[in-house]
Amino acid sequence: MTVSRVSDVEVVEQWLTVHEACALIGVSPATLRRWSAAGDVQAFTTPGGHRRFARSTILGLLPSARRQRPTLERLGETPEHMTRVYRRHVAQACHGVSWLVGLSEDELEPLRDHGRQIAGALLVFIDAATPEERQSAMLKAVGAATEYGRIAARGSAEIRETVEAFLRFRMLFVAELAQVARRRGLDTIEATNLLVTATQAIDQLLVALMSGHATEQAEKVLVRDGS
Repeated sequence: MTVSRVSDVEVVEQWLTVHEACALIGVSPATLRRWSAAGDVQAFTTPGGHRRFARSTILGLLPSARRQRPTLERLGETPEHMTRVYRRHVAQACHGVSWLVGLSEDELEPLRDHGRQIAGALLVFIDAATPEERQSAMLKAVGAATEYGRIAARGSAEIRETVEAFLRFRMLFVAELAQVARRRGLDTIEATNLLVTATQAIDQLLVALMSGHATEQAEKVLVRDGS
C-alpha cells in the first residue's frame, strides 16, 4: 500500500509592485515611493531597478480596525454552502472534461470528498487568526489536493486534463468569494485582501495536485516494469 506524505508547508510572502501595493491600501504611487525613500516602508529593489514591497508590510500600514474583516462564517460562507455551490455548477464545470464525464458515481465520490476537504480547509486558512492555524489548514488542503491528483492519475487522466478540472473548480471558488464580498458590502481593501489570499493559497494546492499526479504516474510505471 502506498502512503502519501505531505511535507510541512510554509506560507510564502507575496511581493507586490508599486501599483499593486497602492491598490491594496489606497494611496498614490508617489506617496508610497516617498515613504519608501524616507525609510518608513521597507522595500527591495530588483536588478532592473523596480521596487517590491512585502504584502504583510503594506497591510501593516492600515489601521487595525480596517484590516479586520468579518470572518467568512459570519458572512455566510461555510463548507456546506460551498458544497451546494459546487453542486449547482458541477455540470458546467465538468463540461468538456472527458475523464470526469466518463466516471461513474462511485468513481466520482472520492474526488468529491477530497474537493470538499480542500474547500473546507481553504475557508479555515483564509479566516485563520494565527500562523499555526493557517499552516494546519494548509497542510490539510495540500494533503487533499495531493490525493486528488493521485486519484485522477489512477483514473487515467492526463496531467493537462487534471489541471484543467482543478482550474475550473478554482474559478468557482474564487467567484463565490467575490459574490460574498459584493453581497456583504466589503470595501475594496477587504475584498482584494480576501481574493488575493484565496488565490495565493490555491496556487500552492495546484502544485500539490500536480505533484500527486506525477507521483502516482511514476509508481504505476514502476509496478508495470516490475511485473
